[in-house]
Amino acid sequence: MYKVWNFVTNYSLLLIIGAVIALVWANTAGDSYHHFVEYPLWWNDHIGLTIDYWKKAYGEGYDKFGPFETEKVLTFHYLVNDLLMAFFFAIAAKEVWEAVILKNGSLRGRKAATPLFATAGGMFGPIAVYLGLAAFLGSDTYNAVANGWAIPTATDIAFSYLIGRLVFGAGHPAVRFLLLLAIADDAAGLIILAIFYPTGDLAPAWLLLSFGAAIGVYALFNWLPRRMDRHKQDRPNSTFVRQTLSFWPYLIAGALSWYGFAQSGLHPALGLLPIVPTIPHADRAFGIFSAAEQHLTDLLNMIEHALKHPVEIILFFFGLLNAGVEFKSIGDATWLVLAGLIIGKPIGILAFGWFAARPLKLGIPEGMRIIDLVVIGFVAAIGFTVSLFVASVAFPPGEVQAAAKMGALFSFAAAGISIIAGIVFRVKKQHH
Repeated sequence: MYKVWNFVTNYSLLLIIGAVIALVWANTAGDSYHHFVEYPLWWNDHIGLTIDYWKKAYGEGYDKFGPFETEKVLTFHYLVNDLLMAFFFAIAAKEVWEAVILKNGSLRGRKAATPLFATAGGMFGPIAVYLGLAAFLGSDTYNAVANGWAIPTATDIAFSYLIGRLVFGAGHPAVRFLLLLAIADDAAGLIILAIFYPTGDLAPAWLLLSFGAAIGVYALFNWLPRRMDRHKQDRPNSTFVRQTLSFWPYLIAGALSWYGFAQSGLHPALGLLPIVPTIPHADRAFGIFSAAEQHLTDLLNMIEHALKHPVEIILFFFGLLNAGVEFKSIGDATWLVLAGLIIGKPIGILAFGWFAARPLKLGIPEGMRIIDLVVIGFVAAIGFTVSLFVASVAFPPGEVQAAAKMGALFSFAAAGISIIAGIVFRVKKQHH
């Protein structure tokens, strides 16, 4: 349990502190909070918000920064959400990549089939509930909130894992099932962000820069040294690249890839994803939260460890800059996001998980019951981090975005519901 608590404190405690500060600040001095969030840091023609978009986001008082002689402005919000959060998504992508590519990876083979079906249910269920209830509320509401359909599809890995262990016990097979589901959910979420939430007019030619940087850094600093070291036990070229150049080639390639994403219209926070698979990795997976990973010396794991503390600070500022919602902003989008998560997740995960386990005969892990899928569904309904992020890109700044963010924050209620569901459905805790 210490390992899990350590992870949650590393990656989520500062996030919660930032979110709490934001909520208090926004509800006591709303104008100063929003001006802080959209404060301009750098006027330029290359990265940031367009001047017109920034004027709307900043609101009254923007003219004191004029005259405006550049096309774009880098704001505090853009710096965190669009640039620095790329490191958070890179860590998430690293876990997904290892789960898929490495020997013993958790998303490989038949053992991952039912969790992957359940993941699909955990996405389609919330979408159906969200859009269905929005349509029921009328065309005006539907048109206003429809673009937020992906907000309730998210699952916060850290908090879900923590609550899952509290409900089921550390040794219960449902915990591993939940973890597979959460990792796959993250992977699907990254794809949804890339396809459905571009940040501007698409210019796909710029992606050639991103993928060119990825191919170049892989060929020159990963494949070529290994090729030159064939039949050499001391591996001089690989050792030189590793010890002398370290992560720098990948950081430079990452910067180029990020810029390519920013200019292409795809969300730039995904800009490091093409680089993650190019970094030398371990030869087998020990699993997320595994203590063994701390002792791995491959470059990919070393980069992840080096990013741990910076990402903690980034998540603090992410919470501070995104969770500042006034309670008067609670509206239709709040309840739709919450319903999508707390109703749609359990129903979708149960329906798709049952279909995979029974009619398709893919089975579920030994020691798990079908009814446990309902409890897993409630645990997976904690959206928080990624739900907040999607809300910030699905809607422009304003009432609907604020209401949707409140729904993402309220999804913490799923933790309490999960504990109650565990009691109602008589979950037998397994600690070993």
